[in-house]
Amino acid sequence: MKEKEQCDCDCDVIHEDKVERARAVMPDAKDICDLADLYKAFADGTRLRILWALSCEELCVCDLAVLLGMTKSAISHQLRYLRLANLVKFKKQGKIAFYSLADDHVKDIFERGFEHVRE
Repeated sequence: MKEKEQCDCDCDVIHEDKVERARAVMPDAKDICDLADLYKAFADGTRLRILWALSCEELCVCDLAVLLGMTKSAISHQLRYLRLANLVKFKKQGKIAFYSLADDHVKDIFERGFEHVRE
């Protein structure tokens, strides 16, 4: 069983100046929630595999389904989630939609995450 950390101080704040500096630059609650939602989009292995593939090539649902060994319906469901999170975009050519990463920031976030987990 893990031992609980205890605080032996008998005051409300030790470093008021540090607290105030942190408070001054703290993002507002909406921005924090938006960032949490962004990270939720990255919290699924299938979505990560889709993002990885799209970081390499622009692909349609059929291509992604074959690559990942999944149904087109399952891929479409995940792509919708990623579109709503503004992580992927698509362009239509006739009846076929081709997906790619929404912008370079997505690839940067993705690559930085892998750098971190591989350390």
